[in-house]
Amino acid sequence: MKSILVPLDGSEFAEHALPLAMRLARGSGARLHLVNVSTPVVASFIEGMAFTTVEVPGEVAARHERYLAEIAERVRARGLTVETSVMLGEVADCLCELLASDEDQLVVMATHARGALGRFWMGSVADEMIRDTNKPLLFVRPAPGPVDLAAEVHLDRVVLPLDGTTFSEKVLDPVIDVLAGAGAEIVLMRAVGSIVPTNLTGGPAPEQQEALEMSRGAAEAQARLREEAEEYLAGVAERLRRKGLRVRTEVLVEDDPAEAILSEANRESADLIALETHGRRGLSRLLRGTIADKVVRGAGTPVLVRKA
Repeated sequence: MKSILVPLDGSEFAEHALPLAMRLARGSGARLHLVNVSTPVVASFIEGMAFTTVEVPGEVAARHERYLAEIAERVRARGLTVETSVMLGEVADCLCELLASDEDQLVVMATHARGALGRFWMGSVADEMIRDTNKPLLFVRPAPGPVDLAAEVHLDRVVLPLDGTTFSEKVLDPVIDVLAGAGAEIVLMRAVGSIVPTNLTGGPAPEQQEALEMSRGAAEAQARLREEAEEYLAGVAERLRRKGLRVRTEVLVEDDPAEAILSEANRESADLIALETHGRRGLSRLLRGTIADKVVRGAGTPVLVRKA
């Protein structure tokens, strides 16, 4: 990677993306690109009445430049290369404009930042970005209090869900780039739906025999699903091992893919989850494109998402 983009809005919450971004930059040799984006409009409330004040763009930029310069100095003190940018406009539009170049190749951002990034995920800056850019976005859940730039960030284990399609495998290359030099173990996982056998109940012998045969058939079908999933993951794992990566595979029986991903990440004490998404809009997203939403909202670990 050449550059890692870190959006900052002046809050401690947003700054919690920095330790992981610094860890990745140190491993890959990338520079950090710290960006502040805001609109020069401030809402004020006096005695219950709302007032809108337009700030002078030059004053806004100067204040944010001072803020970024202070953060950049702290990061450079830890031996990393840093550049800063201050932009005025719609946050998602400005960030996607930066990502349209080949320079910034990854975004690392906090999930509960205040200010410009305050309305996270549903209908928010991050939601817009995941629809409008195919660059990988790495979301970090911040801890309370000020960020510790000296904190050690572990990247020992990554859970990477696949569904048996080449679409889901498109996240592999970004993950390999992000993990450059980390030496992390990748856990390839796949969730297969459960086939519920027929319950055996009292009744005439022919009906009991039929139920028994159906139950055996369901168990055999479930075993075939698991075996096919294991063979698929083994093939992908072998390709990754040929690239020098450490890989394990895991098949779960779970009807809810998002729940399976969160469960596996928790069981493995994963340091990162990575998955591909369609990044759909409107009704189609509401009906079908919700796995990434659920994982990002439910995960306590950083989540890397990329739209194919």
